[in-house]
Amino acid sequence: MNLSSLPTSSAAAHPLAPYGWDPGWEAEFASYCEQGLLPGRVVRVDRGQCDVVTPVGTVRADTEFTLSWNPMTAVCTGDWVAVDREDGDTRYVRTLLPRRTAFVRSSSSKHSKGQLLATNIDHVIICVSLGNELDLARIERFLALALSCSTGEALLRGTSGSVKSTAQPLVVLTKADVVPDAVTLSYLVQDVEATAPGVPVLPVSARSGDGLDVLAAVASGGTSVLLGQSGAGKSTLANALLGEDTMEVQAIRDVDGKGRHTTTTRNLLVLPGGGVLIDTPGLRGVGLFDAESGVGQVFSDIAEVAERCRFHDCAHDREPGCAVLAAIESGELAERRLESYHKLMRENQWIVAKTDVRVRSELRRDNKRKRAEGRAAMEAKRGRGL
Repeated sequence: MNLSSLPTSSAAAHPLAPYGWDPGWEAEFASYCEQGLLPGRVVRVDRGQCDVVTPVGTVRADTEFTLSWNPMTAVCTGDWVAVDREDGDTRYVRTLLPRRTAFVRSSSSKHSKGQLLATNIDHVIICVSLGNELDLARIERFLALALSCSTGEALLRGTSGSVKSTAQPLVVLTKADVVPDAVTLSYLVQDVEATAPGVPVLPVSARSGDGLDVLAAVASGGTSVLLGQSGAGKSTLANALLGEDTMEVQAIRDVDGKGRHTTTTRNLLVLPGGGVLIDTPGLRGVGLFDAESGVGQVFSDIAEVAERCRFHDCAHDREPGCAVLAAIESGELAERRLESYHKLMRENQWIVAKTDVRVRSELRRDNKRKRAEGRAAMEAKRGRGL
């Protein structure tokens, strides 16, 4: 197919419109069109190559020209790219179009490197199974990452923490049919809503179909990424939204309610009711990556109470006049929430400190002060014992 024969006056009539092509992407690609390159969206990445859907169909392309020292520039599922038009010996991805958003978690290495999970996303759908006991701290961790979802350009500049996410999170409680009654389900939803202030919480059953119409309506509004632990029901949910068994589903172990990693790669799929879905492998670890803004939003209830603290830089630990500690004492705030907040903030600080000299220096001073306070307390205790 000749690229010049494709409709260009209306992005809605473009062959890539079902994949999210719009006037913004058309404008970004204009200069590459003049070079004779094809626009495309990455639907799968595998061992240095990727599958790209283009106006002439899905092609296999090499990612050699996009490799660099920075993992944030690696081709990722969801990327819009420019690829060679003709299929010679090897077709290449020549460049990435600027990303609108990127979902990143910390890598498992000791270095401060992020791992891209999906790009150019509008909705982050966090799947939590009601077949297991709710892990509220894990939900808070997922939300902190989702609410820190930054623009790809900001990630490349190293300023992702200062950029407000444009991807909207949604917590989906899967396997709602296993909950014995509506009252119990209502209490579970309320528990998660208290953990996720301002974030919609939707109970869904792929088996009965309850909640699927609402979820499909959300997913139809752009690109959504499914996230969650293995066994959370992501692939089953994807099949329900797709209307067919596209994603393989594994049985869940009766012993611990966990499943194996059914999805092994990130796949981008077009939904029949509109919108695009990116299914991801189950995540064993969810390390934060420059997620201070997200942590602040997840714990907005603590931040609101903290405005009443005596000191503006109160750490909510042992300081006099701490409104947060007083709120926990009175039952206004749950102690578990504060512990989770402290844990995520410490983890995020350590991640940032690996590359930020100023933050690293502040952490060292803070640890030195705490050790000195601990020694003083022990010496005072020994003195009272004499």
